[in-house]
Amino acid sequence: MPARANGWARLGSKRRGCASKKSRGRRSDVSQEIGTFTGTFTRHHRSGIDLGCVARTGAGIAARSHPRTIERVDGAIYMIKARDGAELKITLADNAQIAGIIKASLADIKQNSFVGVTAMPQPDGSLNAVEVHIFPESMRGTGEGHYPWDLQPQSTMTNANVEEVVSAVDGRTLTLKYKDGEKKITVPANAPIVAYVPGDKNDIKPGAKVFIVAVKQADGTYQGRAWRIGRDGLTPPM
Repeated sequence: MPARANGWARLGSKRRGCASKKSRGRRSDVSQEIGTFTGTFTRHHRSGIDLGCVARTGAGIAARSHPRTIERVDGAIYMIKARDGAELKITLADNAQIAGIIKASLADIKQNSFVGVTAMPQPDGSLNAVEVHIFPESMRGTGEGHYPWDLQPQSTMTNANVEEVVSAVDGRTLTLKYKDGEKKITVPANAPIVAYVPGDKNDIKPGAKVFIVAVKQADGTYQGRAWRIGRDGLTPPM
């Protein structure tokens, strides 16, 4: 397993929270998502210059960006405008993992699917899905487990195998089993659901909406190591 992040700092937007000391032990965050390039892939966290938070890892300063649009390409540099108007310069890592994101539906979530579910705790202790990501078999095991997430305060992420799907009038209830436990999560009929599909460098082009995990370089640019690219104008719901 790759080293865990050993320090966090709030640099940008305060709209969402960063990892607390209490949660660091369970959050895999960017340091472990970067591990995907050496055999382990888990989760991601927000990044600097309006990229919110950073993590110092063995690879340097790791960062995650909220979904945004590629403005233009200048040689090997992808220019992406940050929320505060600053322009970010991102290069493509030699071993970058590139995946397309397409729209999916409740009907695509089946028994034995491997999914990632962002959820919010309810007053009765249950979990209600905010969004669902369906992984292809080649990405089975991605971020497996249940841990805090930074989409909203108190939100969680559960990446696990779908053991059971129970239909209801207003959605479905999923029983998700991971290596050290299981969770039941209700997925409302209106929850955003997307699926990952194989992608390549040709997907990274001006106008594409992207979610990127990157490592900051000494010259101030970012090296993009994980790229999630919306297809057909879709904005990745991360």
